[in-house]
Amino acid sequence: MKLDREVLKSLPKVLLHEHLDGVLRPRTIIELARDVNYLDLPNGNAEELAQWFFQGANQGSLPKYLEGFAHTIAVMQTEEALELVAYEQAEDLSQDGVVYFETRFAPVFHTRKGLSHQQIVSAVLKGLERGRKDFGIASGLIICAMRNMDVSLEMAELAVDFRERGVVGFDLAGEEGGYPPKKHVEAFHYIQRQNFNITIHAGEGFGKESIWQAIQYCGAHRIGHGTRLIDDIAVADGKAVKLGDLAQYVLDKRIPLEICLISNVHTGAARTLAEHPFKILYQEKFRVTLNTDNRLMSDTTMTKEFEAAAATFGLTLNDFEIITINAMKSAFLPYDQRCNFIFSVLKPHYAKIRASQGV
Repeated sequence: MKLDREVLKSLPKVLLHEHLDGVLRPRTIIELARDVNYLDLPNGNAEELAQWFFQGANQGSLPKYLEGFAHTIAVMQTEEALELVAYEQAEDLSQDGVVYFETRFAPVFHTRKGLSHQQIVSAVLKGLERGRKDFGIASGLIICAMRNMDVSLEMAELAVDFRERGVVGFDLAGEEGGYPPKKHVEAFHYIQRQNFNITIHAGEGFGKESIWQAIQYCGAHRIGHGTRLIDDIAVADGKAVKLGDLAQYVLDKRIPLEICLISNVHTGAARTLAEHPFKILYQEKFRVTLNTDNRLMSDTTMTKEFEAAAATFGLTLNDFEIITINAMKSAFLPYDQRCNFIFSVLKPHYAKIRASQGV
């Protein structure tokens, strides 16, 4: 069966790795900049601004990729702006077939106009809640600590404070080189003692040691990106011939990998889509999921990620169902809610698409 864009768009999707400050609509950036009198935008035309973000991000370098965030963060300094961005994120994703998403951000970047961390998180949750009501899309919020800052314990406490109100987990993000996860071990031990959820950016800009530390020092339940896990796998003729201890552990313990194909090429984590380790990881039955990372910077959507995976790795409808169920199994939601999504939303929807395609 041919998986054209319309079919891929109609598939129900689960998104676990997307950054709130990487998904703004260009028009919204321009309007918010006007509202807060931010004069440093590189362009005042929405289409040209979108192109500017994409060109800046698509240079094969993570530090270069991160430069565009200076502008999105600058216009996300009021409660109204934060709520609007979260609300529009819910709307845009619902139009792309996403039924559940987790969005993440670092509250520490949104205090320039005097907002408290509590106000910042509350505003984002308000936007997500409005999105849930208006578009019927379920969501959870992940709080990020930054590798190069000393506020990880405070952010961990903030995440736990809001767990009853829509925060579902805790993350460590930012430049990997020189900032190992174990420097933040106190924050992660706190999260573990609170029986809460951990995902950590690891193995994107740095090697497999970063993934090992994230899991064995910090107790990560999921790994953001995890591309460099391939360094622990011996490959011959496009197939895995031997797994190292770390890769075997990740496989055996079903630790989910939040793969972001298009962004990984843009940041240089993978040289090309064809060389992305996704294919080997999927073949070997690692629990891989597909994600967008930053839709604005990478000019992507979940449908485009699915298209890239179908075109590059020959994925079928069955494969997308497996990957989407993997993502739902890995979501930071209570077990009964995950089961409900799988058996009441995902499987029936896929069955319907198969029937309509005569498969």
